[in-house]
Amino acid sequence: MPTQLPTVIDGNETGLDPDSPLAALSAFYRAFNSCDIEAMARSWHHGDDVSMSNPLGGIARGWPAIRAVYQRIFEGKARVRVKFHDYTLHRIGPGDAGDMFYAVGRERGTLEREGLRLEPAIRTSRLFRHIGGAWRQVHHHGSFDDPVQLAAYREAVQ
Repeated sequence: MPTQLPTVIDGNETGLDPDSPLAALSAFYRAFNSCDIEAMARSWHHGDDVSMSNPLGGIARGWPAIRAVYQRIFEGKARVRVKFHDYTLHRIGPGDAGDMFYAVGRERGTLEREGLRLEPAIRTSRLFRHIGGAWRQVHHHGSFDDPVQLAAYREAVQ
């Protein structure tokens, strides 16, 4: 990992080693913030063992279920953008468990829909494995700090 990490990751980072965990994390946020489902598909592993516990509720298991959550966000009336901050990156491997890294931190951002504006604050963790020569996300967990804001977010994204 680089000794000096960017303070915030939003997908607009430049000059990153394309094979680095930081570049994989940046690519995820670039896909999310640009509502690019194909770039999002490249970010995730497509195995049955991937999972996502998303603020929209439930646990999505397998890439088709996870893709459906992102499509709901990307194709909905709400426009959501997030930045990852107050984070740490941790690399494990390579070894018997494989080569992986996880990122733990906070997302903050904006949701805008028909005059409504929310500023979500989400605790988040992401786990990536090095699969087939590239970093692929295999797990995400996100939870809102404020339950009232969570209810408003869920309503706005529908």
